[in-house]
Amino acid sequence: MLSPLVNPQVFDFWASHLSPTLSWERPLAKVLARRVEARDTVTLVLRPNRHVGGFAPGQHVSVTVSVNGVRLTRSYSPSWLGRRRMAITVKKMPGGKVSEWLTECCDEGDVLEIGPAFGDMTQPSLERPWLLVAAGSGITPMMSLLRAAATLERPLPPIALLYWARTRADLCFGRELDQLAARLPSLTVQRLLTRESVLLPEEHSGRPDETLLRALVPDLAAQQAYVCGPAGFVATVRTLLEGAVATCQAEAFSLPDVSVVEGQPVQVTLARSGRVLSVPAGAPLLAALEARGERPAHGCRMGICNTCVCGKLAGTTGDLLGGGLSQEPMGAMKLCVSTARTDITLDL
Repeated sequence: MLSPLVNPQVFDFWASHLSPTLSWERPLAKVLARRVEARDTVTLVLRPNRHVGGFAPGQHVSVTVSVNGVRLTRSYSPSWLGRRRMAITVKKMPGGKVSEWLTECCDEGDVLEIGPAFGDMTQPSLERPWLLVAAGSGITPMMSLLRAAATLERPLPPIALLYWARTRADLCFGRELDQLAARLPSLTVQRLLTRESVLLPEEHSGRPDETLLRALVPDLAAQQAYVCGPAGFVATVRTLLEGAVATCQAEAFSLPDVSVVEGQPVQVTLARSGRVLSVPAGAPLLAALEARGERPAHGCRMGICNTCVCGKLAGTTGDLLGGGLSQEPMGAMKLCVSTARTDITLDL
């Protein structure tokens, strides 16, 4: 009833003097605590306001911050920690402005903007065993799933977590994983380190391959597999598990290595604005457009949230995740995981 009479920006300005998360409509969360989780990794405990929507364990939310006066958005997998508290765990990424600010500058009392939840990697069926395969920051959605599983009041199927990291110092949630394994008889945690010279008795070495997977998970064919980590890791594990498990869902938190065709720029015509831009062939379109001063809507930057979807009116584009080409006009495409292979026209 009051919406036509209230300017939300004016309301938020004055309301912020009373409480930093008091807002007419913006979903905000206040940082209640900050703790170091592993090397270059921190967990932020947040108290969201009433505009922050719900999310299922395993999903992601977009987190928006202001860095040097510029609003930037990245995606993280949250967990509920109890009534009116949630948490995100952030690893500092090379060149990552948001992750650098969150891990080094963000502190108690700061306020983050939280977007709607997205992602399909939610709780697996309780009728089949779970195989959770994580590397690096890919452990965060797995922890959300495990925390939620620990609250269920019915028997859980066998759950195997295979957690890869470079060194012991890079492992997150060490004590909590041990506590969960003690509470949940069906949970087995396997830690695999690729750059540790001396291993503890409960640790393993080696990169993913068929022999190692079958040694760690003998009943592989029965598993519902969830995989999360860097793009190269996810692609390797997905290939190994195809046809070997009952089901497999995978999400990468980074893009595959991009092969840019040097010396062969393509023309991108923006139909609404009339701009014609020259961008490198094979470069992710979102990043290429941003480099030329455009600011398309975006969220996760990894092909999951659909915020950057736009129409393609002409030309051929490539899919960084699936590897295919699309020549059909009037198709919808995700800018963050699409490349221009010929001159194209976008509905922007």
